Amino acid sequence: MTFPTTSLYALPLILIFLILFFRVSARRTDLKASIGDAGDTVLHERIRQHGNFIEWVPFGLILLALAEASGANSIALHCAGGLLVLGRILHPLGLKAGNPAHPLRIAGNSLNLLSLVILGVLIAMARLGL
Repeated sequence: MTFPTTSLYALPLILIFLILFFRVSARRTDLKASIGDAGDTVLHERIRQHGNFIEWVPFGLILLALAEASGANSIALHCAGGLLVLGRILHPLGLKAGNPAHPLRIAGNSLNLLSLVILGVLIAMARLGL
């Protein structure tokens, strides 16, 4: 079975992952810090931006693939995938140590949650035959 919709949204997520990864690596190189954040707020923020991506995206892609495999509505799949990508773009821009209520952080997390809820509903509907 192929997953054209899931694959479509995996592509920009790969790019975001790489950007976040290289930002951490570049800062570690600048600070000569192999492990941890060396007490540097910028490195700490970048580690959490990358870590948060890793905490959300695999589950989102698994749910997207399960919903797609279940024959979920294509428009709903694209909405969920688009929300996941947009949330993953916005969240790291707002994840700041000095501002836990940054609007982009809240928007990013909200879009991610909405994406997962939509995917959960799609999977449940498919399993219930609705």
